[in-house]
Amino acid sequence: MTEAETGPPKIAQPWMRRAGAIQGVAAALLLALGAWQGLAALSTTSAQNRLRPVLTLPALLEGRTTAAVNHVLAHLLPADGALRAAGGVLRWGVFGSGGPQLRVGCDDWLYLTEELRPWPEAAAHMEARAAAIGRIAGRLAQRDIALLVAVVPDKARRHPEHLCGAPRAAQAEARYDAFLAALRPQPVTLVPLLAPLRGPDPAFWRTDTHWNQPGAAAAAEAIAIAVGGMAPAPLLTRGEHFATTSADTESNGPGDLLRLMSLDQLPGWMAAWARPQPDRQMVESTAAVGGGADSGGGGLLDETPAPEIVLLGSSFSLNANFHGRLQQALESTVVNYGQAGGAFSGAAAAYFASEAFRDTPPKLIIWEMPERAVVQPLSDTDRQLFSLFE
Repeated sequence: MTEAETGPPKIAQPWMRRAGAIQGVAAALLLALGAWQGLAALSTTSAQNRLRPVLTLPALLEGRTTAAVNHVLAHLLPADGALRAAGGVLRWGVFGSGGPQLRVGCDDWLYLTEELRPWPEAAAHMEARAAAIGRIAGRLAQRDIALLVAVVPDKARRHPEHLCGAPRAAQAEARYDAFLAALRPQPVTLVPLLAPLRGPDPAFWRTDTHWNQPGAAAAAEAIAIAVGGMAPAPLLTRGEHFATTSADTESNGPGDLLRLMSLDQLPGWMAAWARPQPDRQMVESTAAVGGGADSGGGGLLDETPAPEIVLLGSSFSLNANFHGRLQQALESTVVNYGQAGGAFSGAAAAYFASEAFRDTPPKLIIWEMPERAVVQPLSDTDRQLFSLFE
């Protein structure tokens, strides 16, 4: 009788049984780990707040309950941060990649992919936004409100020397000048900020998409000079005094691109080698001399005197003490309605639809907008803004 007829030797059978047992234990441990992670995620306050409104039979039948559970399990697992960090270390350390949202330059410089890529129908989107700015400026002028538009160039435009082979589309190269050309016929005071930002070097953070403190100060000075040359000049009450001070100790810069790489919260023993090194800064703050106005941001519900100057903008208006430096350069209080993630229209749509604008309009509106936002497809917020001035 052959071995094929009798089966494997009996000596191998205990090992086979042991291997099967190990696989079973491993599977059980993985299932237990997954169950623990899922239950832990579902028990968090954030998960409860998301799930509470959809714990109804209609929501279950419509699939909204399932969608909410899927969202919780995709974003709130206790191990999610560690897993994301491990993936970020692997991408950057082994493949030199920052993931789909980033491009890695040289010397630890990081860039947003949306600055470098082409966008469909970019010219049409630029023209629509430029025309809307013209309509808004015309309507504001009827109320004796002046409008100044400040265009923030891409980080990749100001610092192409650190791209080091990261691809940049021809459309991205051309859009800054194209948007300025579309704005020049409009009845606005236009401040292109590329030239002022060539003064400080660098003018942007390596590991953040925004300008640094010297860049923000240079932009504020350029805007103040443009306000002084506006014709007709807005009748502003100037003469307030502000002072800027720096922290006594150095700290890490903001590093929003490190967060996109999931490398912002690495333990100290890993941070020195497993990620681009953070920028360093002496944090600046600006305050009114004599305890009058301060450099804090305004809010739509704040009870404040009618402002003379309002700042609308993106996260650039909220970073690197730009708002404080702008008040110092203008010698005037500026109410800041800048909006993180506001892109082109977020802050403007909220402000122009508010009671603050209707009841206590300013004399001057400074509208800061990032270059990269003006070519992207029109959003619902863009259309909401346009509808206010049709």
